[in-house]
Amino acid sequence: MSDTHSATKIEAGQAPAGAPDAKPKKDENFFSFLFWLVLGVVVLRSFIVSPFNIPSESMLPRLLTGDYLFATKWSYGFSKYSLPFSVPLIPGRILASQPERGDVVIFKAPPDNDVDYIKRVIGLPGDEIQMKGGQLWINGKSVPKVKVANFTVPVSPNTDCGPGFETTDNGKDVCSYPQFRETLPNGKSYTVLDMGPTPQDDTGVFVVPEGHLFLMGDNRDNSMDSRFPAVEGGGVGMVPQENLVGKAAVMMFSTDGSSEWIKPWTWFTAARWSRIGSVI
Repeated sequence: MSDTHSATKIEAGQAPAGAPDAKPKKDENFFSFLFWLVLGVVVLRSFIVSPFNIPSESMLPRLLTGDYLFATKWSYGFSKYSLPFSVPLIPGRILASQPERGDVVIFKAPPDNDVDYIKRVIGLPGDEIQMKGGQLWINGKSVPKVKVANFTVPVSPNTDCGPGFETTDNGKDVCSYPQFRETLPNGKSYTVLDMGPTPQDDTGVFVVPEGHLFLMGDNRDNSMDSRFPAVEGGGVGMVPQENLVGKAAVMMFSTDGSSEWIKPWTWFTAARWSRIGSVI
């Protein structure tokens, strides 16, 4: 019988008899890639950087509703709150580093410790903090507070001017807020908003316990912070340093909230391009 008749017929795309099947190997490569991808994302978000968005105006004028930023996770060390879903794999806090006054930090808000808040570090362990007539005092000395030009931002779905603070600028509606510059004892300078007298403008003296921080929002009349007792959805009291998640670092995106999914061009017109890439 000729070789033509004795040879086994092999159709196009069919592996020879006894040849290893290539499909399981492809599956193994895919799942291996998927595993390393997920692991890389977990490591990145747990120990290096993580994105956060700003949902409120408590940190005006520096941070606006609709801002998206990156936070560095290594700045103050790591705890279970560094991990996704606060998985309790890290006991206490490791590689701990104390923040500086003026740092803008993300943390898990007491008492439930399951919601991310963002505030500015004002008091360190052992500090005495007080508000008198809307002015900040640290360790018995007043923090310089100087009036500067009003802070303005265009009216949009992501702004809430509040009563009496909406004005018109060259035919455009803007929110206009009284703005002041504070300078902390370490030289850190930033601006705050002060709309007028409020109950939280005058407080007793807060003594910051060891291992804790006194945190405040820059929008002083619209921030539930360490001036208020820690209650769910309200104040945060003295915040344990182990609750720190990261340090606000750089703006990655910002939107005024006017975009619509069904109108792709609004994805670009709604962006606050001048804010992208700015250092916090």
